[in-house]
Amino acid sequence: MNPIEVFKALSNESRFQILQWLKEPNLHFTPHEGIDMTEVGVCVTQITNKLNMTQSTASQYLAMMQRAGLITTKRIGKFTYYQRNEQAIRQLAAFMKDEI
Repeated sequence: MNPIEVFKALSNESRFQILQWLKEPNLHFTPHEGIDMTEVGVCVTQITNKLNMTQSTASQYLAMMQRAGLITTKRIGKFTYYQRNEQAIRQLAAFMKDEI
């Protein structure tokens, strides 16, 4: 985990909000084609619609969060699903507690 990359990714309100939504996807999104969002994740289309922005911008935000290690992806057919990387978030919490 590169803390600077993580903090950069979280420095945008929309990216921060995505991470919050992905914590409890069933509260914030309607399931995509019968996918279990807790197990598989949330489709980029669902995130794009909720943010009310272009898919290109949402994809850029998600890519930045993935590079920072905050989220993981799963590809099923033509769709990409996103989930929080809970291990990385625990590492970030430990880093904050121990180093800052």
